Amino acid sequence: MCYTRLFWPLLFLGCLLAQAQENFTGYLQPQVALNYDVTPFYSHNFSAQNRNYFYEDENSRLQVRQLDLSHFSNLKIRDNQSMALGVMYRFRENFDDGPNELRFTQQYNITQKKFVVRYGHRFRTEQRITDVMTTHRFRYRFSIDFPLLGERIDIGEPYLVGNLETLLSLARSQGPQYDQRLTLNLGWLLNKETKLQVGTEYRFEDFTVETENVLFLLTTLNFSL
Repeated sequence: MCYTRLFWPLLFLGCLLAQAQENFTGYLQPQVALNYDVTPFYSHNFSAQNRNYFYEDENSRLQVRQLDLSHFSNLKIRDNQSMALGVMYRFRENFDDGPNELRFTQQYNITQKKFVVRYGHRFRTEQRITDVMTTHRFRYRFSIDFPLLGERIDIGEPYLVGNLETLLSLARSQGPQYDQRLTLNLGWLLNKETKLQVGTEYRFEDFTVETENVLFLLTTLNFSL
């Protein structure tokens, strides 16, 4: 329970520190996801995600930026390893001046568990296609999650998820861009089929040239069938 009490002050402090940075943008990002098991080894994931400005250009404002619709097909190749193919379409032209985007994703994931802590390594390649250009991205994410009460997650109990991800983006008309992302989520198992997560993600975008500081306030509702 002490971890849960510490989470909210850390979240509030992170928001204050982020707004003190230069080149800062803040977003609210709610998401709904559905996981569907076709067989014990093959599953689908569908999600809808909405991104909204709450702080930009040193001004507080609430404005929709984009809507993302995604699908992943996941194949379990070993007990702790899986591969996935994904497609996403981003609707942005209807909300601001940015282009719509079609994105293809290839993914490999491996997990390990020691005592109550689970560690994960995720490798992704992506092709982001717009009317202007095609960007190739290479991503590596290290993650950790564990229950906050006891040795397993029971219904109604909280758990913590942390991620550290590095990205490299390459496009013909631009130089390479390096990004770093830090994510912390507090989750609850509401019932056997439903999880709720709230948290933050802080991004250092293009940090080798001119760092853009971006803060996300996240809410995710996961359903499993």
